Amino acid sequence: MHPSKTSPADIRPTGSDGGAGHGALDRFFRITERGSTYGREVRGGFATFFTMAYILVLNPIILGSAKDKFGDQLDTVQLVTATALVAAVMTLIMGVGGNLPLALAAGLGINAVVAYQVAPLMAWDDAMGLIVFEGLLICALVATGLREAIMHAIPQALKQAISVGIGLFIAFIGFVDAGFVTRVPDAANSTVPVQLGSGTLSGWPMLVFCLGVILTIVLLARKVKGAILISIVVMTVVSLVINSAADVKSWGLTVPAMPDKPVAAPDFGLLGKFDLFGSFGQISVLTVILLIFTLILSDFFDTMGTVVGVTAEAGLLDERGQVPGLGRVLLIDGAAAVAGGAASSSSATTYVESAAGVGEGARTGFANLITGGMFALALFFAPVLTIVPMQAASPALVAVGFLMMTQVKHIDWDRYDLAIPAFLTITVMPFTYSITNGIGAGFVTYVIIKACLGKAREVHWLLWITAALFLVYFAIDPLEQLLDIK
Repeated sequence: MHPSKTSPADIRPTGSDGGAGHGALDRFFRITERGSTYGREVRGGFATFFTMAYILVLNPIILGSAKDKFGDQLDTVQLVTATALVAAVMTLIMGVGGNLPLALAAGLGINAVVAYQVAPLMAWDDAMGLIVFEGLLICALVATGLREAIMHAIPQALKQAISVGIGLFIAFIGFVDAGFVTRVPDAANSTVPVQLGSGTLSGWPMLVFCLGVILTIVLLARKVKGAILISIVVMTVVSLVINSAADVKSWGLTVPAMPDKPVAAPDFGLLGKFDLFGSFGQISVLTVILLIFTLILSDFFDTMGTVVGVTAEAGLLDERGQVPGLGRVLLIDGAAAVAGGAASSSSATTYVESAAGVGEGARTGFANLITGGMFALALFFAPVLTIVPMQAASPALVAVGFLMMTQVKHIDWDRYDLAIPAFLTITVMPFTYSITNGIGAGFVTYVIIKACLGKAREVHWLLWITAALFLVYFAIDPLEQLLDIK
């Protein structure tokens, strides 16, 4: 079920003599040592790219549709270039420097905060400067060891719950992005928040998604190599045929049609367009601090959840449940936030869709060479590389959600002091559409339960501080009203 899943004992430190007799590239990435192959890494790299390529369309839409304090908007073409460039560079750096199959790109959620909460208060240059500032602070946290220490302080049960919660979350993302699950319009006055399709399943795109899910799960059940990637490719071809032969009203963000001009010149006009301290002249210092706090907390724990969850799914956690080379991974992720702000594409972060590559067998940073290379090609071939509709890519997210869900069996459900926080972590993530919210709910309840049971000493002091910060995070709106912050 988990291709070439390795046990912690099989993971030897970098620089060991593992992989003797193999090529230099194999030894550098420890491909054989981790029980993988070049084929699995390549398939995993492609699978990850195709499940997150939507960001090339969605990020420009979110940022490009917003106006700053002075009514200015960012250029969509330039945003596509900036998004692809940062994703390519930082994914490659993570592959070489972190040697984990974790791809990076502009973070969803964070970009919405930038577009709709930060930009209206200042100029775009100032807003992106705030992102750079946030990234530098995260790098400082990594340099001091604080970020890594917090991750090591988390109980194993909560780490497993984070992985399971992410599995449910990305499965939900797959259902929503494909249109299989939709929000019930408020005008309906219904108590049901979501529904099946538009009430019923209809349309060619929905057929593509359903067939894709069936194809993916059948291939997985038969243990076919490349099951997820095969499904994406096959259903993309089916989508192209359907789109050319039938009258399809809407595919959503990505229409499966071969472009008239497959090559488009990149426009790097947004690079370097940021002002590191400009925001302090636009709004109060207290407001700036609260905005930075919100950005850091979201970025920090989204990354933490994704890194732990995806690495656990790959079977790469050590015997203490810790991520190998965590310090390097976190530093690269922090640098990605800086790069995203400097390129005006919003904060870049580790993507949970990397689990699709892991589902294909990727276990090393070699897969990132493929994913990053595809993003680099997207700088010039964006019209071609973005023809995969979400209905063809989303079945991969549903399948990976199942694979990550299997880790729920490792949680001790008889220990309520661990089981209840784990349950809330798992459920709050998909229900609030936020990894950060799920982690926060788990941390806060874990600390409260331990304290009420007279076991406060079992809680690491860093978790006390983190739980307190999450309380501020959850209460940010009433705090702003109390302090009269506008």
